Amino acid sequence: MSGFAPVSSETAEVERVPGRETEFVRDLRAPNKFLVNRAVFTDNSLLAQERDAIFSKCWIYVGHDSEVPNPGDFVAREVAGRPVIFTRNREGEVRVLLNSCSHRGAEVCRERRGNQRRFRCFYHSWSFSNDGELVSMPDESGFPAGFRKEDHNLAQPAAVDSYRGFVFATFNPEQEPLAEYLADAKYYLDLTADQAAGDVGMVVTQGTHEYSMKSNWKLLAENSSDGYHAIPVHKTYLDVQKTRGDNVAGNTEKDWKESHAFDLGNGHTVTVKQAPWGRPVARWQPSMGEDTKATVEASYRRLVELHGDERAQLIANLDFNMLIFPNLVINNIMAVVVRTFYPNEPGHMNVTAWSLAPGGEDKAARRVRNESFLSFLGPAGLATPDDNEALESCQRGYASRPGEGWNDVSRGMDKFDPPNWDELQMRTFWRRWDDLMGAKE
Repeated sequence: MSGFAPVSSETAEVERVPGRETEFVRDLRAPNKFLVNRAVFTDNSLLAQERDAIFSKCWIYVGHDSEVPNPGDFVAREVAGRPVIFTRNREGEVRVLLNSCSHRGAEVCRERRGNQRRFRCFYHSWSFSNDGELVSMPDESGFPAGFRKEDHNLAQPAAVDSYRGFVFATFNPEQEPLAEYLADAKYYLDLTADQAAGDVGMVVTQGTHEYSMKSNWKLLAENSSDGYHAIPVHKTYLDVQKTRGDNVAGNTEKDWKESHAFDLGNGHTVTVKQAPWGRPVARWQPSMGEDTKATVEASYRRLVELHGDERAQLIANLDFNMLIFPNLVINNIMAVVVRTFYPNEPGHMNVTAWSLAPGGEDKAARRVRNESFLSFLGPAGLATPDDNEALESCQRGYASRPGEGWNDVSRGMDKFDPPNWDELQMRTFWRRWDDLMGAKE
């Protein structure tokens, strides 16, 4: 049920570059010990380095192609701190354009979303197609000899690509192809995409959650696939589900069956489990209401028709929390949340989240999904505020010993097949982070 065999990456101690002033990660053997310097959460100088070494070099999630279904559709948003326009051109091809006029730099799109053939800068009225081409400007004849419009198109990332509807961009011209970068994360993206029929696909449901946290972005990267905190931090949610009839003991690890943590390559991580809550895609629980049982059971029959018994069971019953390095989270649990986050200070980040659902889902099924999503995964639900408070509490705690102290991330380090409440997934993230930040030549 759990998919991949765990990748054992904990057999050798990580080498460090001689002369590096600060040691951020200690990855030790005999005895096994994995420590993270708390300075990584508070050091102002690291943020500029992260922007250059990580966010400007890796593939970064832009959006889902269902957000721009028609030619001319666009969404303007920030991606890794850069204002971009996510759009489709006249031929129906997805484009990612930097939202900055090539003339004086003003935004050429000041609406959040819509449909239009051209983006016009309000400052001097330069106009660009949704391919980014400069098509017109006032008093073109006034520019000097040798001026060429084709030299002033909107800037674009070095590459844009997609996998199963998930669109990524990179500003690194030497970055490996997206399919290689995603590595074994593709397996879980497939499980997510296969919830929908191929001709309609998965879609982002209406509405976007945007909020901020007074904590370092790497704390959310850790938290998003951390199974160790689930029972103590989310006890309220589990207790509520129990009062509504679900078979949730809520106080023992045995509630989570077939639990494993995986290293998916390139810093991507996942924890998988068969959890005790319901899933609108095909796993009914009493807390969802008796009137929804037929709808959920019909969803399961649809999965069987699409994929056969074995894969339908996998799609319906395998819950997972996945981090695609550095800042994309896909939690496919009691609903599907797609979440990104980006730091603007060492102790502050902005978070954006969307709900993903099968296209063509009927109103009854969508209602079940929305209720499941909002009750746990929404920013006002029974879980997300708990996580936010935990991470902000960590950030406040680091002020007690500025620049000092180490976090212990050693749990499960001596196990080949760690359950999801161990910390292989966090060590995987930190090894990749340390590598990109200069731990290895």
